[in-house]
Amino acid sequence: MHIAPSAWRSARGVYLVTPDEADSGRLLARVQPLLAAGASWLQYRNKRADAPLRLAQATALQALCAQAGVPLLINSDAALAHAVGAAGVHLGEDDGDIAAARTLLGPDAIIGASCYEQLILAQRAVAAGASYVAFGAFFPSRTKLTTRRAQPELLRQSAALGVPRVAIGGLTPDNAAPLVGAGADLIAMVSGVFSAADPVAAMHAYRGCFDPPLQV
Repeated sequence: MHIAPSAWRSARGVYLVTPDEADSGRLLARVQPLLAAGASWLQYRNKRADAPLRLAQATALQALCAQAGVPLLINSDAALAHAVGAAGVHLGEDDGDIAAARTLLGPDAIIGASCYEQLILAQRAVAAGASYVAFGAFFPSRTKLTTRRAQPELLRQSAALGVPRVAIGGLTPDNAAPLVGAGADLIAMVSGVFSAADPVAAMHAYRGCFDPPLQV
């Protein structure tokens, strides 16, 4: 799925990350209404799946996202992103080289980098060709154990990088709003939406962190 750089460079809103889900049909059924509810980006992340399941799920999600006009990014795996025609990849510090991912996926791919609580990592990522940087965890996360804590000031300090900034880690509609105020262009979550009693309502609540309200 080709996304014009002008579109992703100005991205704002909810960056939804999928939960570990073995049932592909259930995964698609959970994701589809959230795309319709206004997710700006979707990241496919399933740490428990084997390679064939990851390929099948990523392929199905790419078709769903293409229909909805939402960029799909793949967690940690540039080769899988390339195989399914995803918009890009998100890389942690041990997930491979940004420049190599750029070579594989092309100049217009969205390549994100986890920068945790360090501005220097964000500076290095952008210099290497990252499209956006992600900071966190800002709060304790229910999705995975986190020991690094990012501070809101980091979002202000990174404004000069000139790329979208993503906040992640334990976000709720209440605690995410100040991070948006500090400069987060996208707020990312897994359980905050997928584990909510009403995921669509949760999506709308997170979108309400942005002013003026985003339009579907």
